[in-house]
Amino acid sequence: MRFIGITGGVGAGKSEILDYIRKHYSCEIYLADQVAHLVKQPGTKAYQALLSLLGQDVAGRDGLIDKGLMADRIFADPSLLEQVNGIIHPAVKAFLLERLERARVAGQVDFFFVEAALLIEGGYLALVDEMWYIYADEAVRRQRLKASRGYSEEKIARIMSSQLGEAQFRESCDFVIDNSGELAESCRQIDRRLSGLKCRE
Repeated sequence: MRFIGITGGVGAGKSEILDYIRKHYSCEIYLADQVAHLVKQPGTKAYQALLSLLGQDVAGRDGLIDKGLMADRIFADPSLLEQVNGIIHPAVKAFLLERLERARVAGQVDFFFVEAALLIEGGYLALVDEMWYIYADEAVRRQRLKASRGYSEEKIARIMSSQLGEAQFRESCDFVIDNSGELAESCRQIDRRLSGLKCRE
């Protein structure tokens, strides 16, 4: 079983790539953002650590951490952001590695994927068997973000400036999927890569 990381800039189309893989391959797929939500649930170590750091009242009446209140606390004291990340990021990695080991023992899937825009910065190059970069031309990405999410040019520029540049993504990744055009062409690139991996196993 291969452990593959999927990363790329905002608007590159990572979700549609993963949708195709999910439908056509024997695999498990985890989105780091969704896992980050899971590890903050009541009863987890990260939940308790966050309440200790941010205050018990950061949990709402339902017991769940109030994202708005957590954001307010971090905005008021920016030094908290690094501490919050220091709680959540290791918890996400531990969750994924536990699921990875479970999948390997079960032996029922060929591939195990994790997706996030910040996989490289998060140290996942040391964990995955290979890292994929989902590339799309910047003009295409901007158009997608305006059409699908209603983002303004200012918001798009702000997000893009906070992420790695194309050269850094390409330098760090083992495989690049050009998702600038039709999805069908991107799918052919995926098929060639994954069929090649299965042949080498």
